[in-house]
Amino acid sequence: MEKTFAPASIESRIRDAWEEAQAFRAGRPERAQAAPYAIVIPPPNVTGSLHMGHALNNTLQDILVRYRRMKGDDVLWQPGTDHAGIATQMVVERQLMERQEHRRELGR
Repeated sequence: MEKTFAPASIESRIRDAWEEAQAFRAGRPERAQAAPYAIVIPPPNVTGSLHMGHALNNTLQDILVRYRRMKGDDVLWQPGTDHAGIATQMVVERQLMERQEHRRELGR
């Protein structure tokens, strides 16, 4: 494994593979020429318990994508990730402090 990550050396190859697989299309051949519409879904994070706000957010997204599909758009409702993770890291570090541990002791 390389000591440092060089994204430029692999990003174009990965992007080309995604494009070839049509990873960013909804996949309905009859809507190939339709207007595109996409929503990226971030998952709930571990900073708290699931609550009605999570259900509301998912319901609103569901309404939007169903409406756009009924209009004939090429809709992609893409699962996503929490790109920052800062809040999650804080929760984990607090839990570690309670056990008098430090994140650097965990390793990779």
